[in-house]
Amino acid sequence: MQYNTWYHPYEYNPAYTKRVAYFCMEFAVHQPLKIYSGGLGFLAGSHMRSAYDLRQNLIGIGILWKHGYYDQVRNEDRSMKVQFQHKSYNFLEDTDIIIPVYVNRHQVYVKVYCLKPETFGTVPIYLLSTDIPENDYLAQTITHKLYDRDTAARIAQNIVLGIGGAKLVDILGGADVYHMNEAHALPLAFHLYSQLQDVDKVREKLTFTTHTPEKAGNEEHMIDFLDQMGFFEMLSLNEVRAITGIKGHVFSHTLAALRLAKIANGVSQLHGEVSREMWGEYDNIAPITAITNAQNKRYWADVKLQAALKDKDDNALVLRKKHLKRWLFEEVANQTGKLFDPDVLTIVWARRFAEYKRADLLLHDINQFNRIVKNSKHPVQIIWAGKPYPFDEYAISVFNHLVKYTQRVPNCAVLTGYELQLSKLLKLGADVWLNTPRRPREASGTSGMTAAMNGAVNLSINDGWVAEFIKHGHNGFVLPIAHKENIDKVDNFDAHNLYHILEKEVIPLYYDNPKGWLKVMKNSMSEVTPFFDADRMAAEYYERLYKLVYEPQQNHSEVFSSNHL
Repeated sequence: MQYNTWYHPYEYNPAYTKRVAYFCMEFAVHQPLKIYSGGLGFLAGSHMRSAYDLRQNLIGIGILWKHGYYDQVRNEDRSMKVQFQHKSYNFLEDTDIIIPVYVNRHQVYVKVYCLKPETFGTVPIYLLSTDIPENDYLAQTITHKLYDRDTAARIAQNIVLGIGGAKLVDILGGADVYHMNEAHALPLAFHLYSQLQDVDKVREKLTFTTHTPEKAGNEEHMIDFLDQMGFFEMLSLNEVRAITGIKGHVFSHTLAALRLAKIANGVSQLHGEVSREMWGEYDNIAPITAITNAQNKRYWADVKLQAALKDKDDNALVLRKKHLKRWLFEEVANQTGKLFDPDVLTIVWARRFAEYKRADLLLHDINQFNRIVKNSKHPVQIIWAGKPYPFDEYAISVFNHLVKYTQRVPNCAVLTGYELQLSKLLKLGADVWLNTPRRPREASGTSGMTAAMNGAVNLSINDGWVAEFIKHGHNGFVLPIAHKENIDKVDNFDAHNLYHILEKEVIPLYYDNPKGWLKVMKNSMSEVTPFFDADRMAAEYYERLYKLVYEPQQNHSEVFSSNHL
């Protein structure tokens, strides 16, 4: 394989010949390659797999994080411990390409590695590292920690991804389309402008996906600080203000991305609506469409479970699901010493431990929670897993509270090490996949898709992708929408409905009507694909986003019915 040329090991599908460079801060491709934190990476990894499956002319551009996100381990008292450990990978190829960029007016050298397509079944993913002898120690640390808590380090990471990645694409012969998956790679837009000297020509090459459904979560920094760091490459602030329309001292990364891209998208139909409302007050922004996230079925779905569904062999389906539960319960026993029963209804809450995701909503009313977990007639088992941001003390305290509380409850467990391997194991073994964000703060929330592929029934807030999928009682269970302003009232409302649906619908259906439960489970497995398989998503990005022509989304109920049922 030659690394100084644009390369794929297949003849391109004629529908996907346009050259696309996909920039993302994290990719969750396979368990051994730990360069991701959560949903953004899971989504990007599935996209790279489906792009390979569809023979698309697309490459990934990311960063080789020496410490990954972090390793989630335990202290002596079983509370969570953050561990940063050096990683090395002998399956990455050294391209011998070294690219200079300027960070804080100092030259930094960026080395390029390649994850070859045949390694894990993805399109080529080029990973950038500053951890080489040519750099001083401070420069080497730029690519050590994903989402470093130091602001200057975070901006330096953006520069490495955006400008370093753009220079790499130049070496590879250029791209027709540059896709920013979130605004982390925004400096690439200023690199393109420095080459093209025409903002309209930049827009003809640039697309942007936003994942954050509230303004407070979109990065802003002082423009002078960004200028000092080299965020705008060699452009003057007058040029930056002219092409972005940002005149004040505070520079919004997302607003700039929306003004420099030709077209943008949200990651679910609801998120598209939220994004258009959120940014609609600003002029000269790209039209925001919506392309609903999806996950790669080839990677996530259990083959034998899918075969039983296809063959309409209910007995094989039930037996396989019970076998998969045993796999999960071996890990529960390994981590906690608790032996779970494969005949008992098992509820799993597993995702990034952000405050708005409300990992502890089940414990909102401890009396009602105890009534559920102590019910001997209709027993349940509950598993939590997920990684808080390593410097988010509140999220870590919630995690530790759950650990401490569940130590006294024999049928509840909290697992550490929530990465691709454990995520898949949890989805294989879950009967109920619980999702509890405050609506509408979950842009998409794709974990429930892969859970459904593996026979887990979703029980969820009506947010993100769920609004496009769940028909209550048919293929899952969805809570009523809380039309309230006060957060406490929202939490009370959602918790009340969660307990009610569990006790009155979900748990009785599982135990008192197993055929009815199996029907819901089969409906969920059958209906989650093909629409929520990443093959549809990867195709839709080419068909709708990479054309760089805004085409209003047709009525989504029509899209849903034609592609999904």
